[in-house]
Amino acid sequence: MHTVEVSHISKAFGKTQAVADVSFHVERGEIFGLLGPNGAGKTTTIRIMLDIFKPDAGEVAVLGGPMTEEKKNRIGYMPEERGLYQDITLERCLTYLATLKGLPPAEAHRRLGQWLERFDLAAHRAKKVKELSKGMQQKAQIIAAVIHEPELLIVDEPFTALDPVNTQMVKDLMRELRDRGTAIIMSTHQMHQVEELCDRILLINRGRDVLYGNLDDVRRQHSGHAVVVRAVGDLPPLEGVVSASRHNSEVRLNLADGVTPQDVLKALVQAGCALEKFEIAVPSLDEIFIRVVGKGGE
Repeated sequence: MHTVEVSHISKAFGKTQAVADVSFHVERGEIFGLLGPNGAGKTTTIRIMLDIFKPDAGEVAVLGGPMTEEKKNRIGYMPEERGLYQDITLERCLTYLATLKGLPPAEAHRRLGQWLERFDLAAHRAKKVKELSKGMQQKAQIIAAVIHEPELLIVDEPFTALDPVNTQMVKDLMRELRDRGTAIIMSTHQMHQVEELCDRILLINRGRDVLYGNLDDVRRQHSGHAVVVRAVGDLPPLEGVVSASRHNSEVRLNLADGVTPQDVLKALVQAGCALEKFEIAVPSLDEIFIRVVGKGGE
């Protein structure tokens, strides 16, 4: 049973088609990247999953079937916009939010103490939320999303306002939750974080899924447009190479459409070039994102 299964959902607001046709599933114990440019339909998709919006078409199954009030207590959600009460203390705010997820007040208070210590917020528990820095509020928002130990966690831009130390803390937490069996959906524009954390991804553009699958498989599928070469001496002129860039002793050759890495290797060998390294350049997720979304905009 998939933790989340989304099948051909669509949603329009008046004349605006926010989601046109999106399908994917999320497994227990994986970090799933939900990606796309601004306005692609990611937030609407999340809100349909959470039963905030009803889809115009398509179906959603969460934790084995339709959403219920009981299931909402098994889900953690951290929206990009902070949802903390600003005029009460941090401790009171997070305890109250934990009770809304079904925790008894005493248990919420016990767990909160542990989380405040872990996230270096214990000394700030009596401060009003509005008195905390943006980074502290971001950590508090994360605590609110996980304190009830959800089976499904959805986080939207979880690293906003965090310094490198706290970013690493959140990444460690996400890996820990994944290893315990939590299904995590992460929406972010920080592609390097996706590359580091996610097992599978879905890229949405203009309300449709345009790229879906295992992250390593996706990168391999989009390789072949460039090679990295290290040679003894200078490289000869090569047909089919549209540009070259040097990094230390290595040269990246970007290939024209229709030219394969094997074509370039053959040309180098025929030219008598002494190669120390020749490998297909695996593109970064940033490069893939730009390539796929750019084509979608043509």
